[in-house]
Amino acid sequence: MKSPRCWRLCALLFALLSACFAAGAQPAEGLSTELDQQVRQLALAATRAAGPGVTRVEVVVGSLDPRLRLAACARIEPYLPPSATLWGRSRIGLRCLEGPSRWNVYLPITVKVYGPALVAATALPAGSQIGPGDLSSAEIDLAEEPAPALTNSAVAVGRVLARAVRPGQGLRQTDLRTRQWFAAGETVQIRATGAGFSVSSEGQALSNGMEGQPARVRIDGGRTVTGMPVGQHRVELTL
Repeated sequence: MKSPRCWRLCALLFALLSACFAAGAQPAEGLSTELDQQVRQLALAATRAAGPGVTRVEVVVGSLDPRLRLAACARIEPYLPPSATLWGRSRIGLRCLEGPSRWNVYLPITVKVYGPALVAATALPAGSQIGPGDLSSAEIDLAEEPAPALTNSAVAVGRVLARAVRPGQGLRQTDLRTRQWFAAGETVQIRATGAGFSVSSEGQALSNGMEGQPARVRIDGGRTVTGMPVGQHRVELTL
């Protein structure tokens, strides 16, 4: 049978995590000040990853595995596992430091980070080109998906969707089809920059110029260089 003390501590942890972002939140009744501060630091780690523009943060704490049989514990320490990040679906570790048997369990949590972003004003099918009237701004859960949410309409308008988007659904970077700026064999303009200088020349693309992916270019003399496609038939090199 599960320890009543363990259940009480888990319930207190739930209440504290849910309220830790409210102004002036007080330590939960019966929870030590030290444990209260540790849990606050873990939960507040989500705001460090959130960045500017966040309007609110909500923490939803799940339940321990009902199959667990935990011994009574006088001191439970919450901690953040090395591979966990308090952003979206995550977990917090709970370990018994003082009890007849030491145990370690993981408590699932979901950190919802809300902020303004672009959403579809209407249903947009995959393969459609986004127009100015297709977008609006709304508060969404930025942490709901791993891909960054789009906030600037100039980045999205004119782009082609890689997947269908529902009305009111937030647009993510991965929703946009990758652009091809040039094809292998085409002539491209190369701009090389370094400390205090900038040089421009032409070359022949040896690979397709896909947005966000390096491309190889042959320049005068047959030498091959690698740069980043930045526009139609344009490549930039940083020396």
